[in-house]
Amino acid sequence: MAESIFPADFLWGGAIAANQAEGAYLEGGKGITTVDVIPHGKDRMAVKLGVEERFALREDEFYPSHGAIDFYHRYKEDIALMAEMGFTVFRTSIAWSRIFPNGDEQQPNAAGIAFYRDLFSECKKYGIEPLVTLCHFDVPMHLVREYGSWRSRKMVEFFTHYARICFEAFDGLVKYWLTFNEINIMLHSPFSGAGLVFEKDDNKEQVKYQAAHHELVASALATKIAHEVNPENQVGCMLAGGNFYPYSCKPEDVWAALEKDRENLFFIDVQARGAYPSYARRLFKEKGIVVEMEPGDSDILKDTVDFVSFSYYASRCASADMNDNNSNAANIVKSLKNPYIEASEWGWGIDPLGLRITMNMMYDRYQKPLFLVENGLGAKDVVNEQGEINDDYRISYLREHIKAMGEAIEDGIPVMGYTSWGCIDLVSASTGEMSKRYGFVYVDRDDQGNGTLARTRKKSFHWYKKVIASNGMDLD
Repeated sequence: MAESIFPADFLWGGAIAANQAEGAYLEGGKGITTVDVIPHGKDRMAVKLGVEERFALREDEFYPSHGAIDFYHRYKEDIALMAEMGFTVFRTSIAWSRIFPNGDEQQPNAAGIAFYRDLFSECKKYGIEPLVTLCHFDVPMHLVREYGSWRSRKMVEFFTHYARICFEAFDGLVKYWLTFNEINIMLHSPFSGAGLVFEKDDNKEQVKYQAAHHELVASALATKIAHEVNPENQVGCMLAGGNFYPYSCKPEDVWAALEKDRENLFFIDVQARGAYPSYARRLFKEKGIVVEMEPGDSDILKDTVDFVSFSYYASRCASADMNDNNSNAANIVKSLKNPYIEASEWGWGIDPLGLRITMNMMYDRYQKPLFLVENGLGAKDVVNEQGEINDDYRISYLREHIKAMGEAIEDGIPVMGYTSWGCIDLVSASTGEMSKRYGFVYVDRDDQGNGTLARTRKKSFHWYKKVIASNGMDLD
């Protein structure tokens, strides 16, 4: 058999997030988080964008995170399914408010620590490495109400205390860490991304970039702490990836695409290079932003990440005359519709070559190992009369993206692993739907929270098992 282009130690697996899977939103001493107050339905987007204040739950709304897929009680069953597929890595997140219900306590919640110790131990039992995100779109609501979330410099202290507790409590169980999930999404979805709610007279750009500075300082400090606790720890940043293509070869369109790329890469430029990029000065000046920094911040930022992780679902298009009326609202990151590629049921462009392009750009820019930690196809799955889910469209999507990742490895890029998004069906972060499914495992639950929660292997489950067993050689 020919040798695989994927390294022998390549990590194959899948990814979920606590807030989209665990449910049990008040069990085990957990506090309420930002995601717990984001409803399903017509008001969802206004709350996510931080333009509609939602600090308390309403009886007339459905909150998908409260029950999710009940991973909190069913994780042993679910991890057994992942082990059956042959996973060597499983990406999940720690719910900050399970460890610190309010976020600003000194002593952690023992029940929260115990839950995650059990969860990570269950992974290790099967030889699965946990890849753990510290903050995946869930800020304790107490920190939002009391401090304004990441507007406040105090958040740096709260986050680094939380990070240290996690590094120490799970030492020996977890060695791969991510600080903030899709950190650039705070620019596009400020409340769901960073717990930001805007006042009437706010300069929104000022608020977002000041919050970004606090997160970047907190991320660098957490990275340093992780290495102090255990030099074997590896810490990554996490980008919502996907290059912007110029909509045409008109120079103004090329420049617009470059600017949109920079907007997204700004955070990773800091986390991977250790300093604010040169273009930031002009950006801040033109947007009327003055980022308040404390003495020593520039030194703190020099603690860079060990690797760059990213999500990739689709590429994007930009033009000089792009606006809200002509851009595709299917994704929170605005894009023009690309006429050369197909789109998913939710309007996301399907572009495997775009993954190779994105990976080459990122490695050229950062010269650090890459880790593709989210990639998948959201689709409506149908259970046939035999109880089967024949999701060939998902297999096709994943096959072509895995091939593109292989091409990037052939291009000379060091890639640590691949965790496809939503390896088990979960609540969609963008829409709050269960019907937008990503998993290899079907979960019997609908958009209103009804269903048995029974787990069923899809056709893609058996396909992915074969992919892993062959180290990416058998993609048929």
